[in-house]
Amino acid sequence: MSPHDTPANFRMIMKSKKAVSLAIALLGCGNAYAQSYSNPGSYNPSWYVSPSLNLMDPDSAFGVDKRGEGLGLRFGKPTSPDWDIQLGGAYARATQNGSSYSQFTLGADALYMFSRSNIRPFLLIGAGAERDKLSGNIGNRSKTSPFIEAGFGAQLSFNDQWSAQVDLRRVHGYLRDNTFGFNRSDNNYLTVGLTYTFDKPAAPAPVVAQRAAPAYVPPPAPVYVAPAPEPRPVVVAPPPVPRFERVTLSATELFGFDSATLLQPQPKLDDVAAALNGNMRLSNIDVVGYTDRLGSNAYNKKLSQQRADSVKNYLVGKGVAASRLRAEGRGEASPVVTCTDKNRTALIECLAPNRRVEVEQITIERRVN
Repeated sequence: MSPHDTPANFRMIMKSKKAVSLAIALLGCGNAYAQSYSNPGSYNPSWYVSPSLNLMDPDSAFGVDKRGEGLGLRFGKPTSPDWDIQLGGAYARATQNGSSYSQFTLGADALYMFSRSNIRPFLLIGAGAERDKLSGNIGNRSKTSPFIEAGFGAQLSFNDQWSAQVDLRRVHGYLRDNTFGFNRSDNNYLTVGLTYTFDKPAAPAPVVAQRAAPAYVPPPAPVYVAPAPEPRPVVVAPPPVPRFERVTLSATELFGFDSATLLQPQPKLDDVAAALNGNMRLSNIDVVGYTDRLGSNAYNKKLSQQRADSVKNYLVGKGVAASRLRAEGRGEASPVVTCTDKNRTALIECLAPNRRVEVEQITIERRVN
């Protein structure tokens, strides 16, 4: 059909360039404000709601070339560091010369997120059902049909619960019969929405310092001196049996949330490096990373290994030979407490006393005398 084979289908994209550029510029201006509220690389897995304002450029085959406005409402949820899902609908209406065209869509979208920082660009694909209606001079007709859609956009975080979303999408409808005189349509939408997240991200639990028990040092044995004119050898007690000291370091002291990059400075790691450099007999020193049980096994295993490697590399940078250190990530193994709360916020609070499980800790074993 000729209307789909001409450049007219791309007029809305060209006309909306200025609007998209302005929206993205506004997102950039808000970035400095948002920096204090967001953790780059992390995400809040809670549900959110996003009401929006829409600008529709209808397919010229419907007989209405003028753009129309409308409203939308979507519910969404991040499902992984890379994906969001959004469910909901939108309505828009355009009028021209006594004729009216309206479209109502209801469907589901999948958003591929390129970043989880304050400004989050994404691509989207989706599918659902649309209701197209014509009235006025061009007749009264309506039809419900399936559609697919694709587009791109960005999200901006203002704080832990408020953000904005702007996107440009193309809705391709399969009209299936001759109700409108053609069997497919292409409408373009520019959408600007405000998003509210229902639950705030959990605050990190306070770090509980763990002190190793002091090694037992036996009193020195008495020195025996023979009454003979020549002194006899002094009897000295044997050195204490070597013990092992386990030094536990909290992940919140070492890393940012969901990150394997060490924060600076690290005085505790400096003390460990000094102790190891002061006793070159110590070897086979284990550096072990743990995570909580939230998230996939593969992701937790990978993150715990990356954090163990970061600590090992830091010690090597302080002069400890790499051959003396072994880094291992054990993921969600060896939990200290078990919680069964169904509410996510309550679950995180239940796990708070066991920070080694909730956020990773690094365990270093070294020999002390």
